[in-house]
Amino acid sequence: MNKNTIIGSILIAIIVIWWMAVNNANAEAQAAARAAKAKAIAEKQAVQDSAKASNSLVLPQKTPEIKAAPVLGGGLDEGRKTKDESDSVIANPGTVSGVNSAKQSTVVKAEIAERTVTVETEKFIMTLTNKGGKVKSVIVKALPDSVGKFPELIQDTTLGAFDLKLDNADLSDAMFELGNTPEKIVVTDSASVRFVFQDANGNQVIRSYGFTKDGPAVRQENKFIGFQPSVYELAWKGGLKETEDIPKSKGFMGIGGGGTYYFSEVVFNNVYSVEREMPREQTSFNSTEGKVIWAGLRRKYVAMTVQFDEAVPATIKTKPMKIEGNDIDPGTYKLTIADDVRGAQALNYDLMVLPLNWDEIASLNKDYEKIIVSGWSWCGADVWFVWICKMLLKLLNLFYSIIPNYGVAIILVTLIVRGVTTPFTVKQIKSTRGMAALKPQLDEINVKYRSDPQKKQAAMMELYSKNNINPLASCTGGCLPMLIQMPIFMGLFFVLGRAIELRGAPAFLWITDLSRSDIVWSGISIPIIMPSGLAILPWLMVISTYFQTKVTMSSNAGMDPAQQKMMMWMMPAMMLLFSAVMPSGLVLYWIVGNIWSIAQYKYIYSKFPPINNGKTSSKLKGKNVKDAEIVK
Repeated sequence: MNKNTIIGSILIAIIVIWWMAVNNANAEAQAAARAAKAKAIAEKQAVQDSAKASNSLVLPQKTPEIKAAPVLGGGLDEGRKTKDESDSVIANPGTVSGVNSAKQSTVVKAEIAERTVTVETEKFIMTLTNKGGKVKSVIVKALPDSVGKFPELIQDTTLGAFDLKLDNADLSDAMFELGNTPEKIVVTDSASVRFVFQDANGNQVIRSYGFTKDGPAVRQENKFIGFQPSVYELAWKGGLKETEDIPKSKGFMGIGGGGTYYFSEVVFNNVYSVEREMPREQTSFNSTEGKVIWAGLRRKYVAMTVQFDEAVPATIKTKPMKIEGNDIDPGTYKLTIADDVRGAQALNYDLMVLPLNWDEIASLNKDYEKIIVSGWSWCGADVWFVWICKMLLKLLNLFYSIIPNYGVAIILVTLIVRGVTTPFTVKQIKSTRGMAALKPQLDEINVKYRSDPQKKQAAMMELYSKNNINPLASCTGGCLPMLIQMPIFMGLFFVLGRAIELRGAPAFLWITDLSRSDIVWSGISIPIIMPSGLAILPWLMVISTYFQTKVTMSSNAGMDPAQQKMMMWMMPAMMLLFSAVMPSGLVLYWIVGNIWSIAQYKYIYSKFPPINNGKTSSKLKGKNVKDAEIVK
């Protein structure tokens, strides 16, 4: 190694050592600066936290601290409270600095025992508890069972409904002061119950429930005194209980049991439409955009919702809640509603208890009737299909007002609907017949010109022109009438399966409840098909479906005889599986419809004889399709 190389190496080593020393010094200086900055931030945060300590809600660790102030609780608000008593609730709210007066600093340790208040109106009986100041039980009077007992709506009354959480303070288990409120209140005009929670800093949360004699709403007001929360969360942990006895079987492929005629849904109005959801896992709705007018839970004949005074950008979270020991019940949901409440002194809304009577809930003008029946908004079905269902229900109730028997009303409505749709059916059959009558000649053309598509197409068009048939119009003519009829038939199907008017309504003879299967002998049961006992209407459905299928197949020229025979037995078998657990009102509607179809087809075929195996009947031999009036 020469002299220059040694000197260069030494210089490089010196430079590297110097760079490392300088870099380490800079790193130490930067670390010290970061530590000083973090310390300053922590001290500043500590000062801020200390300054606003009295401006946030503090939950007690063991026993709540209750001020030795005048009466904190509420009670019956029917003009018996004095102004001083009302004002005493908001006295001594605490200060932002956390420094209280001598009177405010007087604290008495007190155990608050759990108490309940039961309020009865003409619509429901609601039990409130001071543990969380929430709803414990709701018993609805509109849905008595066979022995006159009113059903409970809260699935788990130990969890209850409408717990309140403000920021990080969960008031679910906080004990509220109830004052001298009586244990039972029967509302003759209006009444209110107040719960008051007060923390060690004098901050208060007042939860008030206002009742009217015959209204479906309970006014829930939450006042914040001495502090302003940023966010709230309203938790419905107890779910909504089914008021009806669900059949023992889910039916064929789940149809007819808990999945079809018994509902358990999360429902909400997001301004644009009413949504009915059945999430299978924990799910959030409306979390990123949109507003909510009301949200809640629904069972077959009843719903409970939180209805806001105006649309709010609230987030709805749900979690399925399976019913233990009952696999047939579709279960219910735990529901939470959360939103920003920053700057507000109160959080107010209405708790709605809603038996699903169409006219009553429609009168609230909040689109609650769409809980019963809704439709796709992209095609406007949430308007026109709901209107069709409404008209069908009004027609049903009109006939009931004339002849007070819903069985008779169902028969009359079915006959009218079938009568109105008969012209469409006739057009559909005639259109189908027109194409079927040409089938032998079309087959000849296909064989003759099978190697020349252009000549085949020209020959077919000449045949259509000769017989005044537009193949495109014929196709749409056959489908369009069916498309027109389907919404009406589906509307009547939905109405009869969901109308609260049919609950417990007898028809005639053995049909004692149109909302349930017509069980005549519970001593005999058929697994899956008739698990609860022997019913008659499903067998009548099988017979009527068999003959209806037979008369329909007789006009189907293109179907193989073996296929026709299979269909004649398969359709009745399927209808037995479906109808065995259907509400008897639906089965009655279907039977009457089948009888109408049999008579209708017999009449049409007498005017336009059927085509057998691709050939016209003897009445039409030697005649032109047009002359035979198969197509007009």
